[in-house]
Amino acid sequence: MSNKPPVRIGVVGCGNVLGAYLALAERLKAKGLVDVTVACGRERQRAVVLGEHRIPRFTLDWKDVVHSPDVDLVLILTSPGDHAAIAREALQAGKHVLVEKPMAETLEEAASLVELSKRSRGSLLCAPHVILSQTYQTIARRVRRGEIGRVVSARSRYGWSGPWWSTWFYGAASGPLIDLGVYNVTSLTGILGPARRVAAVTANAIPEREVNGEKIRTRAADNVHLVLEFGDAAYGTVTTGFTIQKYRSPALELYGTAGTLQMLGDDWDPDGYELWRNDVGAWQYFIETDPEWPWTDGLRHLVECAQRGVRPIVTPEHAYHVLEIMIRALESGRDGEAKTVHSTFVPPIFHDPEHVEAAHLMHDRMRRNDPKEAGSS
Repeated sequence: MSNKPPVRIGVVGCGNVLGAYLALAERLKAKGLVDVTVACGRERQRAVVLGEHRIPRFTLDWKDVVHSPDVDLVLILTSPGDHAAIAREALQAGKHVLVEKPMAETLEEAASLVELSKRSRGSLLCAPHVILSQTYQTIARRVRRGEIGRVVSARSRYGWSGPWWSTWFYGAASGPLIDLGVYNVTSLTGILGPARRVAAVTANAIPEREVNGEKIRTRAADNVHLVLEFGDAAYGTVTTGFTIQKYRSPALELYGTAGTLQMLGDDWDPDGYELWRNDVGAWQYFIETDPEWPWTDGLRHLVECAQRGVRPIVTPEHAYHVLEIMIRALESGRDGEAKTVHSTFVPPIFHDPEHVEAAHLMHDRMRRNDPKEAGSS
């Protein structure tokens, strides 16, 4: 329980992801950390917001949320075209801002937000929140301790068959790289640092889709493969698309000169990890230490930062770098040329919580004493 007043949240956008964020907000409210005071959406969403979600106030104008005196944190869940304008006005009003990905549609808009975030009383946190999971941070720490040597190759993947509830996913400014591959690009750069160049191949493999029961012609590339160059002979790949029906492979694979680390599950929903070290000569399997970790965890992080008066570990500069990579990748897909990535950021530092490492070590001892616990050969 917090001895500080709850952070008051105003929501802009009451669509598909609202329920996931509100589920986390309910848990935070039970600890006295937050209150959700107002939501902005479409008229047809009013009854659900006021009734099922029990948010006390509803508005059709997002500026009512941004400028409300009973809002400390603005949660932006609209379609991407509105992200930058709402985030800008909220930061100018001194609010904390969590904006779903991407932070903006253009680099000019994104750069403006980064600069504004340095002057605003409020903090800017941009989705996705993959670097906040304990599994991700443990993997990053082990890489940085040199447990698999120098990482020279990496692979990441996230995709599915595609959404059927809104056409904007298939517009020229959207697509699976912006919607899905953003997780992988964030994961790779969070561990390996800023990318220097990107090359991509892209295609519109399924040009006709059914959305809300109607056939539409799609404009976005729905099949995307890209290669990132990190320097020092290190490369990483991202495979994403609205063309992937199912998969059973790790979300993230890191290949070093002395071993391999691979995250099981998805980077937004990790399921533990596997480690191969040449000096050990065997695979080690580590169970997920936080199976209930939510992909919406940035909200918890921003609330805690707001109450402590510190900036989030997920920085606007990192989000800008990820956006530039994606924009350059789509340019590369159109003209077939590798693109230089001009932006940079300071990679996050992950402290080493003793209880997490102790849980991993205890499981590793159990696994070595009982081969049936291994889960791998």
